[in-house]
Amino acid sequence: MTSESSRPPVDGVSDNYHWKVFWTVAIALFAMVLDFSIVFLALSSIADEFGVTLRAVTWVAIISSLTMSALMLPLGRVSDIVGRKKFHIAGMVFFVSGALLAYSAQNLEMLIGARVVMSIGSAMGQAVVFAIIVGVFPSDQRGKALGMITTIVAIGAAAGPVVAGPVIQEFQWRAIFLVTAVPTLAGIGAAVIVLDDARIGEVAKKIGARYDWLGAFLSASALTLVILTISNPFAFEWLSFQIIGGMALSTVLFGLLVWWELRVDSPMLNLRFFQNSTFSWSTATRFLGFFGGSATFFLMPIFIQSFMGYDQRSAGLIIFVGAVGMGLASQFSGRFSDRYGFRPFTFAGLGMMIATNIGFSFFVVDTTLWIVSPVLFLNGFGMGLWMAPNMSATLSTVGRGDYGSMSAFLNLVRNVGSVIGQALAAAIIAGIMLSRGVEVQLNELADSTDPAISSAFLSGWSLTFQVLAGFSVLALFAAYKTRVNTAIRAE
Repeated sequence: MTSESSRPPVDGVSDNYHWKVFWTVAIALFAMVLDFSIVFLALSSIADEFGVTLRAVTWVAIISSLTMSALMLPLGRVSDIVGRKKFHIAGMVFFVSGALLAYSAQNLEMLIGARVVMSIGSAMGQAVVFAIIVGVFPSDQRGKALGMITTIVAIGAAAGPVVAGPVIQEFQWRAIFLVTAVPTLAGIGAAVIVLDDARIGEVAKKIGARYDWLGAFLSASALTLVILTISNPFAFEWLSFQIIGGMALSTVLFGLLVWWELRVDSPMLNLRFFQNSTFSWSTATRFLGFFGGSATFFLMPIFIQSFMGYDQRSAGLIIFVGAVGMGLASQFSGRFSDRYGFRPFTFAGLGMMIATNIGFSFFVVDTTLWIVSPVLFLNGFGMGLWMAPNMSATLSTVGRGDYGSMSAFLNLVRNVGSVIGQALAAAIIAGIMLSRGVEVQLNELADSTDPAISSAFLSGWSLTFQVLAGFSVLALFAAYKTRVNTAIRAE
């Protein structure tokens, strides 16, 4: 375990310093989450300007998922070692630099390179933000703080479609990168003034020979390969040598990672945490929960625009209803889980996800807004109910010296669960459409007049949400198996 430098205790804080820290890091987190959701709506405009195909331009989005998944866990460990203030500020500097490079990109290759720089900064920011917040808040307000930050994440994710349409329409696609850079610059200034390593959890141990370089390489390689294989951006056949070989090599790399991490003195991620049943089951709940909730923000814009006839701006506002539900529930569950425990809110939230996924599966061509909006709200409300309490339960099992690596790990679990869930959703829909002899890009669905295409898509849509409801049931089972009183906190 790492050791921390001496600092004032966080329990019983008499001033409001913890809230100053919260809003300081929340600014940056909002911008980074907004960036991830806002860029999707710009892909068509980027493809038109650079004269490339839509398949090629999707690498602008894919490279972000790959970079963050590969680097988040190794960088989280670095934040534990070098100090969280400088690490957080460095991440924001990377993010702003990448945004300015993206704004000035002259071709697709330059834009993809800029996205890599942005994503390094985003990985650094998301790796450390929860560690800073949990480290500075009193222990009896952990759930409240995590509920608040979950609200920020929800608003940032849903604000992308709302903001992107008007910005792209009025100022062209390059302006979206300035939209994310400006609040991040404000966050840098606030971090320099507000953050104090002695109070947010500075760790005395310095980076050097004890950093687990091999573990970092193995985890980055394994995660990159598994996400590339599952998302299949090169459109290989699912039984091809490339897909089967990718999964086999990923398994080997993960096996080597586990073998190495259990033997090294200072592991990048202490896998012995999984010996604690609370940690293991709450992590499984998190992965399966995000897996089960992954397709809503991915598929709903397609349904709203292609079948309900709304434009991008209106679709963004409709999707925002789900974010409102998530934000409200996060406030409620985070605040009261400190008092009543995580289980009631986790059970209720995952139960609502199961019900709404089943509800989504019954949507048809003429489903009205008066049905879509309440189901979206309840789906978001369910997500918000379980997210913060689940994270609070997981973090209760680790010491403060491991908050950075654990914060990165929990964000990684969320990211990988969402990416794999979205890839599965796309594969199910594409598979059913191909089995019926129809094929069309999802972004071209709205322009199709062939009823066979609409029927095939909706059949795939229905099966997708039924499968995701099944994964939500597994998440509920994992939550049931989680017993926070079995946690032995590692200090």
